[in-house]
Amino acid sequence: MKTEIKEAVKNRVTTAFKGVTANDNYSYDRIDFIVDQGELPALLFYMKDQVGFIHMAHATCADWFEEGKFELSFILWSPTDKFKVFVKTFIDRNNPVMENMDMIWPQLNTYEREFREMFGIQFEGLVAPDDFILEDWVDIPPFRKEFDTYEFTRTHFFDRNDARKDAKDVREEISKHNNIDMEDFIKKYSR
Repeated sequence: MKTEIKEAVKNRVTTAFKGVTANDNYSYDRIDFIVDQGELPALLFYMKDQVGFIHMAHATCADWFEEGKFELSFILWSPTDKFKVFVKTFIDRNNPVMENMDMIWPQLNTYEREFREMFGIQFEGLVAPDDFILEDWVDIPPFRKEFDTYEFTRTHFFDRNDARKDAKDVREEISKHNNIDMEDFIKKYSR
């Protein structure tokens, strides 16, 4: 049954979108489609409106620094067929501009805001405040591979090498506070 669904979805999509590459080499209920950036919104809309993948379960972004690309992936689910599709596209990381797609699934607005802030991808037509998670951020987007997390923390935060020198055992402090004796099995796991 699932093999027929997989073949039917693959045939419908590859017939409707000539530039799509399909990968169905999965032993479970999944098929991946790779599409050119310009056709991504149309394919996502087609999957929802025509093929029955009405649920967008997740969207992700990966930084392929060495290849100079970002990979955007969308995980779609068909509750009728109990089948998932991954739709992927690659965009130029030197000019990361993509069409806004939150009119297809409203929750994409949140993902697009995150991708804009964390990777620097601009979504043309996205209506949302500039700040999402990082308030007043002035550095390069922190999920890009060239962002140096160690250097950022070293220059923006004070050194806490001795922060644990006076740390107390939590179990002993709770025992003192509540005026109770700890059982032996609890003491065994204390520091």
